[in-house]
Amino acid sequence: QVQLVESGGGLAQAGGSLRLSCASSGRTFSRYTMGWFRQAPGKEREFVARISGSGTTLYYTDSVKGRFTISRSNAKNTAFLQMNGLKAEDTAVYYCAAALGVVIINTPDGYGYWGQGTQVTVSS
Repeated sequence: QVQLVESGGGLAQAGGSLRLSCASSGRTFSRYTMGWFRQAPGKEREFVARISGSGTTLYYTDSVKGRFTISRSNAKNTAFLQMNGLKAEDTAVYYCAAALGVVIINTPDGYGYWGQGTQVTVSS
């Protein structure tokens, strides 16, 4: 079993930055592809970014490329999402998710483990 706990959300002004963290309780963290998703009110949960178990393969949705950076520390069993240049449309609940093995899926059904979510609000 993998338990994920997000932190680092909050209120930021447009153009500002936030760094989200996702701590995992699993002993084999490096075997999991980690993803970040977000869900705005009234909208479906959408993919933001993912990172391979080794940290060498990254993928982003177009709307965050150049502004967000996904990373991980396998020594600390933690994944991160650095968000710069925040926009009002980035406002959402952000979720981290884990999938065992090599995953190239960018939809929620590809991930079996989820955190509880952390709210990110960007004021314009």
